[in-house]
Amino acid sequence: MSNYPEQMVAPMRQELMEVGFQQLLNRDQVDAALQRPGTTLLVVNSVCGCAAAGARPGVAAALRRGLQFDHLVTVFAGMEKEATAQARDYFEGAMPTSPQAAILRDGELLHLMQRADFLGHEPEEIATTLEAAYRRVSAAS
Repeated sequence: MSNYPEQMVAPMRQELMEVGFQQLLNRDQVDAALQRPGTTLLVVNSVCGCAAAGARPGVAAALRRGLQFDHLVTVFAGMEKEATAQARDYFEGAMPTSPQAAILRDGELLHLMQRADFLGHEPEEIATTLEAAYRRVSAAS
Protein backbone atom coordinates (compact mmCIF):
# COMPACT_ATOMS: atom_id res chain seq x y z
CA MET A 1 0.00 0.00 0.00
CA SER A 2 1.30 3.45 -0.86
CA ASN A 3 1.15 6.68 1.10
CA TYR A 4 0.30 8.96 -1.82
CA PRO A 5 -2.25 8.91 -4.65
CA GLU A 6 -0.62 7.70 -7.88
CA GLN A 7 -1.96 10.68 -9.83
CA MET A 8 -0.02 12.94 -7.47
CA VAL A 9 3.33 11.16 -7.87
CA ALA A 10 3.01 10.33 -11.59
CA PRO A 11 4.57 13.65 -12.70
CA MET A 12 7.40 13.15 -10.19
CA ARG A 13 8.08 9.69 -11.62
CA GLN A 14 7.88 11.04 -15.16
CA GLU A 15 10.47 13.73 -14.45
CA LEU A 16 13.13 11.03 -14.02
CA MET A 17 11.78 8.69 -16.69
CA GLU A 18 12.03 11.50 -19.25
CA VAL A 19 15.81 11.55 -18.75
CA GLY A 20 16.13 7.78 -19.09
CA PHE A 21 15.43 6.24 -15.68
CA GLN A 22 13.76 2.86 -15.31
CA GLN A 23 11.23 2.63 -12.48
CA LEU A 24 11.80 -0.36 -10.17
CA LEU A 25 8.59 -1.53 -8.53
CA ASN A 26 9.54 -4.58 -6.43
CA ARG A 27 12.44 -6.31 -4.67
CA ASP A 28 13.20 -8.66 -7.56
CA GLN A 29 13.46 -5.77 -10.03
CA VAL A 30 15.81 -3.94 -7.65
CA ASP A 31 18.12 -6.93 -7.25
CA ALA A 32 18.12 -7.67 -10.99
CA ALA A 33 18.90 -4.02 -11.81
CA LEU A 34 21.57 -3.43 -9.19
CA GLN A 35 23.42 -6.69 -9.79
CA ARG A 36 23.88 -6.04 -13.50
CA PRO A 37 27.46 -5.43 -14.59
CA GLY A 38 28.40 -1.80 -15.00
CA THR A 39 27.86 1.51 -13.28
CA THR A 40 24.37 2.35 -12.07
CA LEU A 41 22.85 5.57 -10.83
CA LEU A 42 19.98 4.82 -8.46
CA VAL A 43 17.73 7.65 -7.32
CA VAL A 44 15.39 7.23 -4.38
CA ASN A 45 12.65 9.60 -5.50
CA SER A 46 10.38 11.41 -3.07
CA VAL A 47 7.49 13.86 -2.83
CA CYS A 48 9.51 16.18 -0.58
CA GLY A 49 10.42 19.68 -1.59
CA CYS A 50 14.15 19.00 -1.83
CA ALA A 51 13.45 16.22 -4.37
CA ALA A 52 11.35 18.60 -6.44
CA ALA A 53 13.59 21.64 -6.11
CA GLY A 54 16.95 19.94 -6.10
CA ALA A 55 17.35 16.19 -6.55
CA ARG A 56 15.35 15.51 -9.71
CA PRO A 57 16.41 18.66 -11.59
CA GLY A 58 20.00 18.31 -10.33
CA VAL A 59 20.30 14.72 -11.52
CA ALA A 60 18.72 15.66 -14.85
CA ALA A 61 21.18 18.56 -15.21
CA ALA A 62 24.13 16.24 -14.56
CA LEU A 63 22.91 13.86 -17.25
CA ARG A 64 22.41 16.75 -19.70
CA ARG A 65 26.03 17.74 -19.02
CA GLY A 66 27.08 14.37 -20.36
CA LEU A 67 27.33 12.10 -17.33
CA GLN A 68 26.87 8.58 -18.64
CA PHE A 69 25.95 5.57 -16.56
CA ASP A 70 25.38 2.07 -17.84
CA HIS A 71 22.05 1.99 -16.01
CA LEU A 72 19.67 4.61 -14.61
CA VAL A 73 17.11 3.29 -12.12
CA THR A 74 14.76 4.74 -9.53
CA VAL A 75 12.52 3.69 -6.68
CA PHE A 76 9.88 5.89 -5.07
CA ALA A 77 9.93 6.26 -1.29
CA GLY A 78 6.46 6.10 0.18
CA MET A 79 5.10 4.27 -2.83
CA GLU A 80 6.91 1.00 -3.56
CA LYS A 81 8.08 0.49 0.00
CA GLU A 82 9.56 -3.00 -0.48
CA ALA A 83 11.51 -1.92 -3.56
CA THR A 84 12.80 1.14 -1.70
CA ALA A 85 13.83 -0.93 1.32
CA GLN A 86 15.60 -3.41 -0.96
CA ALA A 87 17.46 -0.61 -2.74
CA ARG A 88 18.55 0.86 0.58
CA ASP A 89 19.96 -2.52 1.61
CA TYR A 90 22.72 -1.77 -0.91
CA PHE A 91 23.61 1.43 0.95
CA GLU A 92 25.79 -0.32 3.57
CA GLY A 93 24.00 0.79 6.73
CA ALA A 94 23.43 4.41 5.73
CA MET A 95 20.43 6.08 7.31
CA PRO A 96 17.40 5.98 5.03
CA THR A 97 16.64 9.47 3.77
CA SER A 98 14.64 10.80 0.90
CA PRO A 99 15.78 11.68 -1.61
CA GLN A 100 18.99 9.73 -2.17
CA ALA A 101 21.25 9.21 -5.18
CA ALA A 102 23.66 6.30 -5.24
CA ILE A 103 26.41 5.36 -7.65
CA LEU A 104 26.97 1.60 -7.69
CA ARG A 105 29.22 -0.62 -9.74
CA ASP A 106 28.31 -4.28 -10.07
CA GLY A 107 26.04 -3.91 -7.04
CA GLU A 108 28.70 -2.27 -4.84
CA LEU A 109 28.01 1.17 -3.41
CA LEU A 110 30.65 3.69 -4.48
CA HIS A 111 29.01 6.99 -3.53
CA LEU A 112 25.80 8.02 -1.77
CA MET A 113 24.15 11.42 -1.70
CA GLN A 114 21.72 11.86 1.19
CA ARG A 115 18.92 14.35 1.85
CA ALA A 116 21.40 16.86 3.31
CA ASP A 117 23.25 16.86 -0.03
CA PHE A 118 20.07 18.09 -1.74
CA LEU A 119 18.32 20.23 0.86
CA GLY A 120 18.97 23.91 0.21
CA HIS A 121 21.20 23.24 -2.80
CA GLU A 122 20.45 24.50 -6.29
CA PRO A 123 20.12 21.94 -9.12
CA GLU A 124 23.34 23.10 -10.79
CA GLU A 125 25.24 22.69 -7.52
CA ILE A 126 23.79 19.19 -7.12
CA ALA A 127 24.79 18.37 -10.71
CA THR A 128 28.34 19.52 -9.97
CA THR A 129 28.49 17.39 -6.82
CA LEU A 130 27.22 14.34 -8.72
CA GLU A 131 29.71 14.97 -11.53
CA ALA A 132 32.60 15.17 -9.06
CA ALA A 133 31.53 11.91 -7.41
CA TYR A 134 31.18 10.24 -10.80
CA ARG A 135 34.67 11.35 -11.85
CA ARG A 136 36.13 10.22 -8.53
CA VAL A 137 34.65 6.71 -8.75
CA SER A 138 35.48 6.44 -12.46
CA ALA A 139 39.10 7.35 -11.79
CA ALA A 140 39.28 4.69 -9.08
CA SER A 141 38.20 1.90 -11.41
